Amino acid sequence: MDMYRTFLAIILSFVILIGYQYFFVGFGPVEDSAQNNDVQTEAATVETAGREGRTEIAAVTAEPTVLSEAARNMARPDRAPRTVIVETDFYTASLSEDGGTIQSFVLRDYKETSDENSPGMQMVKVDGSEGFPLEFSWGSLAPAETFYDAGGSVVSFRGDIGHLTMKAQGNGLEIIRDFTFSQDSYLIGLNISVRNISGGILQGVAALHQSNTPFRETGLESQFLFSGPAYFMDESLTEVGSDNYEKVPLTVNGQMDWVAYEGTYFISSFLPKEGSATSLTMSSFGEEGVKMQLNSTLDTLHPGETKVYSYDLFLGPKRLDILKSVGSNLHKSVNFGWFDVIAQPTLFLLNFFYGIVNNYGIAIILVTILFKAIFWPITQKGLKSMKNMQKLQPKMVKLKEKYKGDPAKMNQEVMNLYKTYKVNPLGGCMPMVLQIPVFFALYKVLLMCIELRHAPFMLWITDLSAPDRLFVGLNLPYVGGIPVLTLLMGASMFLQQKMTPTTADPTQAKIMMFLPVLFTFLFINFASGLVLYWFVNNLLAILQQYLLNRQSKA
Repeated sequence: MDMYRTFLAIILSFVILIGYQYFFVGFGPVEDSAQNNDVQTEAATVETAGREGRTEIAAVTAEPTVLSEAARNMARPDRAPRTVIVETDFYTASLSEDGGTIQSFVLRDYKETSDENSPGMQMVKVDGSEGFPLEFSWGSLAPAETFYDAGGSVVSFRGDIGHLTMKAQGNGLEIIRDFTFSQDSYLIGLNISVRNISGGILQGVAALHQSNTPFRETGLESQFLFSGPAYFMDESLTEVGSDNYEKVPLTVNGQMDWVAYEGTYFISSFLPKEGSATSLTMSSFGEEGVKMQLNSTLDTLHPGETKVYSYDLFLGPKRLDILKSVGSNLHKSVNFGWFDVIAQPTLFLLNFFYGIVNNYGIAIILVTILFKAIFWPITQKGLKSMKNMQKLQPKMVKLKEKYKGDPAKMNQEVMNLYKTYKVNPLGGCMPMVLQIPVFFALYKVLLMCIELRHAPFMLWITDLSAPDRLFVGLNLPYVGGIPVLTLLMGASMFLQQKMTPTTADPTQAKIMMFLPVLFTFLFINFASGLVLYWFVNNLLAILQQYLLNRQSKA
């Protein structure tokens, strides 16, 4: 076991990590499919994996109530629908009286791109042809027919809290939407009251309709990270690949903590309160559009009876501290996978150092130094073991030549040689193996955390979530500008290879010297924050090897 096998293990682990995300995340374009337009008036039956592996049959049915023509007429004023503007410290939202939907939701603290004049991040990614988020239906009451009188076009705040009430009548129903907004939070409260104002008994399923497109980021890494609909139920996160709903609608039964459209950095989520939603239906439209419906059970309303359906809405950044403050396990949408136990403390350290230096690039450097310091003793021990193994190489060559016809005897003599000189053949690679989980945890954090999105470092690196490029009038094929930091990383890795002792034969040594070239091409389109970590880690490894070499000569 030597450095050749160690680096081979690292590469294989890296390939496995990326390959797992590529083949099992379920990203990709979505084909047009048949739409499930009215889940209240027809049965939708889909087999889904339930808790503890059980198979559940999800069926949502409702029998429309026959009403007189007068009862079916919608109360609609003779004017154009108003747009209600909601201004908070965190976002600007536009709600329409036509359907009571959110037609625009722009975040103030986050931009669409890193351009200086870029508009704020738009959380509603549809044009309305397939509906807008927050359409509501009950029984035979269709969302498109509902006009909600808001009583004004601006939401006024008393202190930090603002309220908006929107009212509609039709199909024997009075529907009142009560929104609660907060100046210092992305969280929005929504209570929908449905009252039977007809003379008969009405039955229906309440459905909150969501039409949107997941928030896919540009860049090479984004294709390895999930973007699409997701939900959290039974203490488990489920990210739904497009192949599950692009041909036929998918319905899942159960009380969910939340459902959402999510991307790498942003999430548009809906948190139903107990009893307000017992199933979720998903279907596709357009290239990447997803329709979702939160469905209640079949409810019966007697004349004058009221039923209230309550939800919380969160449209905003996937920052762990913010998501944890929301509750309902929404922070589980930041999915670090197997490396969560290391990744979360790493993210905490990254934000801690940022709070001191106010630069995420420097924070990455400090986190790298801290981890290197923690692993310094075992790495030192491993490097010494490798150096001792290198000294024994001539003796091992003689033993292999002497006992080349007797493999059993040769292995016995080699083990005796290790015992005599007190050398552990695994001592050189074990420290590297121990550091692999830490590397992948850092990889996931630097790839996924929104803190690095559009965060500048210095000089030409103005976005730590984007590949580094220095534009000096020279455009390289398939690359664009010059990836200076990536080239420096490759050069540092080459120098590290030259300085590190190895017991590899000449053929293996040549393969090892090819690794810096491979890693340079592998990282050329990765986020500059990840490249910065690897570059600094290489420099620290070179320093440690230099000190060890100088110590051994003394």
